[in-house]
Amino acid sequence: MDGHMHGMGGMAPSPPTANDTMDTTMHRKMMMHMTFFWGKDTDILFQNWPGGKSDMYVLALVVVFLMSVFLQLLSHTRFIKPGSNHIAAGLFKTLLFAFRVGLAYLVMLSIMSFNGGVFLVVVLGQTLGFLISSFAFNKSPHDEGFDLPPVSC
Repeated sequence: MDGHMHGMGGMAPSPPTANDTMDTTMHRKMMMHMTFFWGKDTDILFQNWPGGKSDMYVLALVVVFLMSVFLQLLSHTRFIKPGSNHIAAGLFKTLLFAFRVGLAYLVMLSIMSFNGGVFLVVVLGQTLGFLISSFAFNKSPHDEGFDLPPVSC
């Protein structure tokens, strides 16, 4: 071979430029995991949060855990007393429902980070919330006296 690339019109590949390197780095940052993985280098709910820092990752796990517990408590707790004003009770139930749906979607989006730690804290949070709301208050899990219908997947 004489050092030329035959069949390519005599064009040799150009060396990488700063823009090529930046494009590759940006592409890696924009990639989303499609399988579960372990590690603190993930984005949960917001771009660059927790940002790859261990303390912020732990904080993110605590926040997701608390959202999961609260979601179960919200789904299995009675806030409206019997005999309340029907219009006010209906409005409150509607607002409570909207808040619960929004919270459920935030938990779902957290799991969609495909981070194993996030998945575990969501399952543990849902389990603890169910335990607190069902058994700690001596309620049957099939009690129909809740303000909102159960969350169904």
